This record gives sequence, C-alpha cells and structure tokens, in this order.
Amino acid sequence: MLINVDDTCVATDVDLQHLPTTPCILLCGESPMTASAFMVAVDQVVVNDRIWTFTEAVNDMFMIYYALNIDYPVELGATMEFILRCIFRINPDKGSKVQKQGNKKSLAVNPKVLSLLSKISEHGITDV
Repeated sequence: MLINVDDTCVATDVDLQHLPTTPCILLCGESPMTASAFMVAVDQVVVNDRIWTFTEAVNDMFMIYYALNIDYPVELGATMEFILRCIFRINPDKGSKVQKQGNKKSLAVNPKVLSLLSKISEHGITDV
C-alpha cells in the first residue's frame, strides 16, 4: 500500500517494474508524516504525481479501487476494510472487496475489523 521513494523523486524517476499492479501510494520520503510529496500508482503506472498531503493520497487510492472495481490484496484486506468502514464510513451489509483465497470461505467482514470497530464504539470514539 505504501512504497518509499527518494524525497526528490519525480514520476519519471520511479522504477515502475517494482510497483504492484494494485493501487499504491508512493511516499517521497521516509514516512507519511515526513514525506515531502506523494504519488499514486496503479497497474505499475503513476497516475497522479502532484499530491501534497497523505489524506489526499489515501483518498485518491480508494477512489481508484472503487472506480476501477479492484479487489483489495489479501495481505492488506483487514487494513483496507478498516479504512473503508471507519474512515470513509462505507458499511456494506454484505460482500467484501478482499481477493478470494482458493476454496476458503470468506466472511462478509473480517472479524478483526469488526472487533476493533466495536471496541472503538465502546469507548465513545465516533470521529476517527
């Protein structure tokens, strides 16, 4: 989901062969807190190279997932479901955008995500 590049990197400097095919955020710096800029890529192509805030980069990445109807990678499924439900407040009753894993039965919502959301609401935190 997050890939670090040099803080002076521009879109033409990015090694596209090492990018995932799923949407991702390129951090121009060491962390989201200290990055000088951000880029969003999908299908190993930088689609937006002029993003100045992490919030805008996350928003752009999620818009790409939904506009192109791309499933979440399995290894990021719980994180993406949490952001979808808690940050963006999109709560589908059924179904999941996490990629299917072979013959395993998939649940509508990751139980860990439901548990975390429940604990957050128990503490009265409504604006996450």
